[in-house]
This record gives sequence, C-alpha cells and structure tokens, in this order.
Amino acid sequence: MNVQSYPSKLLETAVEEFSKFPGIGRRSALRLVLHLLRQDIEDVDSFTRAITDLGHNVKYCRVCNNISDTDTCGICSSPHRDAGLICVVESIKEVMMIESTHQFNGLYHVLGGVISPMEGIGPADLSIEKLVDRVNQGGVREVIMALSATTEGDTTNFYIFKKLKDKPVLFSTLARGVAFGDELEFTDEVTLGRAILNRVKFDASIPG
Repeated sequence: MNVQSYPSKLLETAVEEFSKFPGIGRRSALRLVLHLLRQDIEDVDSFTRAITDLGHNVKYCRVCNNISDTDTCGICSSPHRDAGLICVVESIKEVMMIESTHQFNGLYHVLGGVISPMEGIGPADLSIEKLVDRVNQGGVREVIMALSATTEGDTTNFYIFKKLKDKPVLFSTLARGVAFGDELEFTDEVTLGRAILNRVKFDASIPG
C-alpha cells in the first residue's frame, strides 16, 4: 500500500498528527498508529489520557522554569537542595541528564534555549532577566553555566556573564571534558558528572 493512500480518514488524521513529532516521518507515523490499533482499547485510552493530561495540566516551575505538576517544582521546593548553587541549562532535558549523574545538589534555571542569531533567538527570547532577578534576591554564591559546548552556548555564557559580572557570585562553566562542538544532550552521564565536579571559573576560560 502506498503510504499516501489511506483506507480510513481517521487513520490518515492520526498519521498526520504523529508525523508532527521531531524525527517522525509519515512511514514511521503510520507504523506507530498501526501499533496503537493493535492494542487493547483500554491501553489506547490510557495513552490518550496521558497526552491530554500532559497538555492541559503540566506546569512550569515559577522559580526555575522546569516542568512540574505544581507551581514550584520538587527540586526548588526541596529543603535538602543547596539554594546557593544555580545551574543554568538550555532545556528541561539537561535538568534530567544532570540529575541522573547524582553529582549536583543545587537548583536549576532553564533558559528555554540559547542565543542564536541565525535562528532569530535573542536574549529577550530567553529567561535571562529572570535569572538576574534570582541572583539579585541574594543567597546565590555560584552560577554554573551548563550549556552545550557550541558557539551558541559560549555566546550565551558570555552574555550572561556580562549581566552578572558585577554581582557577588562566582561564575563557572563545565570543565571541557565536554568537547567543543558537543551538544550536552549527547554527552554520557560519567563525562557530564565529571564536568560538573571539575567546573572552572568562567572568566579564566574566556579567550584572550
């Protein structure tokens, strides 16, 4: 059967929706939909409820922008975390990755991306001012920049450094166990954990 010829409009609509996911073409979308059709209706209902609940009920932490079921995420509200450490990351995926290393016990700040003029993303499109506000509230002694070792990541590091350089905080970045050009998303847990533990002061790493 040609992928473009569907025996059912309902099937075609479902394939259209699945193919909107990153990395999912129409053939892969069709396989996923046909797999769902082979499942018990209770499993299909459970799947659709999970997606609907996610869309309607997921929240973003009012402190760090992490995904949460409540207004303040479990990390920010935990009395066992070190509130003096803020680890700045590009997205929620990096929070999950760093947490899996069990090497960091501070808080996070999710920027929502990195500065990328080629993609039309500037500082105003990110939650940089919210980070500055958190530092201005006091109690923060170190800001750790855990962004990908790319040109865009380094540009964002330097921009935030300039915003915070007059504040009484240490500004550090991941040790270069993460090679330049590497996306943090594809860094293994051991390397990432060591990069956090061996972080370096940022102003000493700026090229002269």
